[in-house]
Amino acid sequence: MPAVAYRFGRFVLDYDTRQILAEGGEIHLSPKAFELLTILLANRPRAVSKTELQERLWPSTFVEETNLAGLVAEIRRALDDSATEPVFVRTVYRFGYRFVGEAVETSVAQPAPPPGSRPSLLYEGRHIVLMDGVNVIGRAPDATIQCEVTGVSRHHARIVVSDGEATLEDLESKNGTYLQDTRITSARLSDGDEIRLGRARLIYRIGPPPGATETLSADPGSRRLR
Repeated sequence: MPAVAYRFGRFVLDYDTRQILAEGGEIHLSPKAFELLTILLANRPRAVSKTELQERLWPSTFVEETNLAGLVAEIRRALDDSATEPVFVRTVYRFGYRFVGEAVETSVAQPAPPPGSRPSLLYEGRHIVLMDGVNVIGRAPDATIQCEVTGVSRHHARIVVSDGEATLEDLESKNGTYLQDTRITSARLSDGDEIRLGRARLIYRIGPPPGATETLSADPGSRRLR
């Protein structure tokens, strides 16, 4: 497996350092569970059979299916995922498992620097600090920033933060993504730019925010826009 990092939801899996990072700290998995999650991410959106997973996790060793199910349960607990309404790992009945969340490969998996120097979104008086990498905005539970506003798609748009620059990209949304009242597919952001997604209007800011700041934390409610 080549050294690579995957960003999904509020998590970053760094295969090289064998870490799963989230805002606020590190998420711990057993070595086999970490390997299983990496395999599912690397093969997304393909469903991986139980036979293939067992051969890759326990080569030349016979194990019960319950061992594999136990690892999946461990991953779901760590990611706060659900077996009945999965955001990341879905069971494919009588076959295997599939990673169903949106994930992006990146070469760097560093935790976000202190909020004082971070780019952020201003929405109704709240500053939401953006993470390095991909920040998906939409109504879906696995969106980095959940925006439950009329006219916003499940995965409406994303802001990619890299080397101090931020790019706004539309994700083929139904109602479009607008920057300064111009519908865009992709555009570089500048301090003070107004972003419109459906009825939601957000302002992109750089530098220390003037008021209270919210980071993308483990609590989905702290990153939900209404």
